[in-house]
Amino acid sequence: MALPVPDTLHLTLVRFWRLVCDPAPGRLGYSLRMTCACTLVILICEIWQVPETALPAFVTMALWQKDRMTNVLAGVGVNLLFAVVILLMFGLVHLTLDHPLSLVAATALLSLGFFFLGSASKLKPVAYMLALIVVYALIAIDQAPVGELATRALLYADLFILIPGGVMVVVGGLICPSPKTVLTHAIAARLRLSARLHQQPDALVQEQATAMLREGAGDMLKSLKMAKLEKLWRDHDLECLHQAIYSSVATLALAHAATRDHSIPHSASSLIQTLFEMAAIFEKGDYPTDISTPSALGTSPALQELALLLSTFTTPAPKNQQKEAEKDESGPAGFFFPDAFTNPEHVRFAVKGTAAVMLSYFLFKVLAWPGIHTCVITCFIVALPTMGEMISKLTLRIAGALVGGAMGIGSLIILMPHLQNSAAFLAMMAAGTLVACWIKTGDERIAYAGLQIGLAFFLSDLKGYGPTTDMTTARDRIIGILLGNFITYAVFTSIWPTSAYDKIRDTLRNVFHALDALAIAPPRTQQLVHAAAVQTALGTTERTIEFASMEPPHMRADMPHLAAYHTATQQAALLAEDVLIPALSSETAHQITQLEQGLPK
Repeated sequence: MALPVPDTLHLTLVRFWRLVCDPAPGRLGYSLRMTCACTLVILICEIWQVPETALPAFVTMALWQKDRMTNVLAGVGVNLLFAVVILLMFGLVHLTLDHPLSLVAATALLSLGFFFLGSASKLKPVAYMLALIVVYALIAIDQAPVGELATRALLYADLFILIPGGVMVVVGGLICPSPKTVLTHAIAARLRLSARLHQQPDALVQEQATAMLREGAGDMLKSLKMAKLEKLWRDHDLECLHQAIYSSVATLALAHAATRDHSIPHSASSLIQTLFEMAAIFEKGDYPTDISTPSALGTSPALQELALLLSTFTTPAPKNQQKEAEKDESGPAGFFFPDAFTNPEHVRFAVKGTAAVMLSYFLFKVLAWPGIHTCVITCFIVALPTMGEMISKLTLRIAGALVGGAMGIGSLIILMPHLQNSAAFLAMMAAGTLVACWIKTGDERIAYAGLQIGLAFFLSDLKGYGPTTDMTTARDRIIGILLGNFITYAVFTSIWPTSAYDKIRDTLRNVFHALDALAIAPPRTQQLVHAAAVQTALGTTERTIEFASMEPPHMRADMPHLAAYHTATQQAALLAEDVLIPALSSETAHQITQLEQGLPK
């Protein structure tokens, strides 16, 4: 009997809690390493007496990566980029020092430029981190407009990036796994989940399988690219892993199709055992060869095709076939997106973001309330392009800020009076940071809450270059975070409000493009590449529909085809699995054409 398909388009409270508690493969290690890096940054800032320790710690949390190679490249790249920004800021300081109007104009222009880069280029989210540091430095200079102090403020701003970047390069290179290890563990996770689908095909396991399928092969391909840059592994091994990336996605899709439409025969125990054995080999950092084809799989065409796929799981594919398919599915090349200078949405996003920053800045100045300066930097963290995204994540931001603030204030009241030395203080900061990092490393639907928890916690418990017992500081900074959230929300929903609904058709077009390519690709190698691309496109479409469904009623009234788009996406997800089964491929190709032609115009 077919199992009910879980609703993955709505983040209910129950599902939110499941995502918080989900022990995803590698999540604990990733969170612990991120916590270690943030705690080390706090220690370095205490030793060097760097003011506003909260910002370097937050930047570390925002930019920390899973593997050592990506951390090294990100740390070096961010520091080089910020060095150029610092040189520009030295010139701006000479122009704006003791000239308030010039300072306001410089802040606005910098915000406009960084928001545009964050929307129209591949610099996102680094652009927002750089903007946060630069604008904060300008605010600090405005508060102490003495030449020597202004220079010192710029040097401290450089340290806000230099320290996290240095920790990412040195510590990340020492404690993080290699990208090859991250890759083999990701492949093993897909194999284990495929086996669990056959052992226990309940709604929860199906939901986990759907979420992992929608990740596609993107993250694993990035890990493979980083592994190639390390120059530590044989080319043949990396080619086998390259093939295993696409095979693992197809394996999970076929396993999901088998449990969705057919009861699992008892004879599938040999297949389950093979999947677990292969996963164990990948967990050790190796890959299996000479995989025997499990037999006696009953009449299920999905299981039979899965068994055949396992026999060539790591067999390197002809390079020309794989590269041809990857080229067809690859994203745009270059630093800027193809529509960077033709799509007005990028400029509108930059204008709205700048408006939110300047409104926060003016409120901060008019009220003469230095403690709420966090309202300005919050705008760079929470700006999102569509109204649906703003609304869906506003709850996460506010909840995260309140939880982080409660953690910070609670630790000031309960723990701080009993701390006798720096080691105890760092242990307290590490415990709070671990909570934020655990949520930040979870599903993208809850990751924003983790960032907000970290930001509020750091700003509440860190003042100057060390701990604080001042409750006023925590109160003012939390108020600033909430003000920044509401100002950004008000601006983005009032000026040129952009609906996620307008983007659904384009995302669905990408789904059917990949589906058409999958249906007509005769070599198995090309099929696997297109199958992974379909899953990525489906994930993007489902998220876009989710954002549209959360927009205000007056905007949803102008969404006549939202239900039809949702239904088409669900049907496309089923066809993406069925088209991998040769016994169903001819019928599935016809269904794909009918579904595409039946989309509302």
